Amino acid sequence: MDLIELFFIFLGTAVIVYYGVKLLLFSRMLFPKVFFPQPKNFFSSMGEWAVVTGASEGIGRAYAFEFIIKVKKTKKTFCVLCLCKLHFRLPQLAEQGMNVVIMSRTKATLDQVAKKIGDTTGRKVKVIVTDFMKENVFGEIEDQLRDLNIGVLVNNVGMLPRVIPCKFLESAELDQTITKLINCNVKTVAKMCKIILPGMDNRGKGVILNMSSGVASVPFPLYTLYAASKVFVERFSQALQAEYKDKGIIIQAVSPFGVSTRMAAYAETSFVTLSPEGFVKSSLQYIRAGDKTHGSICHMVLGWLLQSIPPKVLCSESMLHSLQDYVKKKTAPKSAAQAAFVNKGN
Repeated sequence: MDLIELFFIFLGTAVIVYYGVKLLLFSRMLFPKVFFPQPKNFFSSMGEWAVVTGASEGIGRAYAFEFIIKVKKTKKTFCVLCLCKLHFRLPQLAEQGMNVVIMSRTKATLDQVAKKIGDTTGRKVKVIVTDFMKENVFGEIEDQLRDLNIGVLVNNVGMLPRVIPCKFLESAELDQTITKLINCNVKTVAKMCKIILPGMDNRGKGVILNMSSGVASVPFPLYTLYAASKVFVERFSQALQAEYKDKGIIIQAVSPFGVSTRMAAYAETSFVTLSPEGFVKSSLQYIRAGDKTHGSICHMVLGWLLQSIPPKVLCSESMLHSLQDYVKKKTAPKSAAQAAFVNKGN
């Protein structure tokens, strides 16, 4: 047996072992309750309070109402404060008696959510109205959170410049869009961590969940600004986890693909496009699964498939035109229906 033959045998064995290990690691994701178990007091053991940014609609609202349902099953007290466009629910937090801080820029909607929580549970509800797309909003937030024992932070707030994808220079009011998107998607994540992480560091425990997106897995033309901002969220989260995991703090980037929210033009739910409630229930099972999760099995498979497509194919002109046509086709009926509703209302 010559050296060349030995080389190929060794190479083949290495490839088999490599993909065997990857398959074994992936198989753990099929049984999160077995491989990533959470004790009943997991969240409450981290601290007295949870803070969630964004609470008025979409995934965030689904999280909030799931939280309310869970609250009815417990006699423990909680408090709710509301932060911007919530995209995350924390049912276990209520089940285990954590106090919760939420925020949003939409006061009317938040008041409705707060009333619902109050009517349903009889508990105390506080609302903070803030717009993370603006400058200089964090001083007041820090004052409101200063004396709280915060065990969980969910950085969920985010903005998508427009649903219909377009090239960078075709974006309307590009200068303003850049500023708003960086403030909302990038600056907010770093600032909220800066406010809350020191307390977790001092206590040696805590959980931070930063909402990214599946589109951050690869360069994603036509959603350039949005995808790039979510790359920041992923890398920032993974680096922070490396810095603070020895302190007992869990920091994770959550990167979903399709979820039926306003940001996705309320796409119909399917095996690929999850309801906000379905995504929330699934993603919370993977908090102990590493510094990044797609939040569900179908989205994990989508992430793998997306990364398997050659960049030249993914970024080709024909692919970009197909993406634009697909999104326009999917969103046109909803846009027309919404316009008709507005006109009828007027």
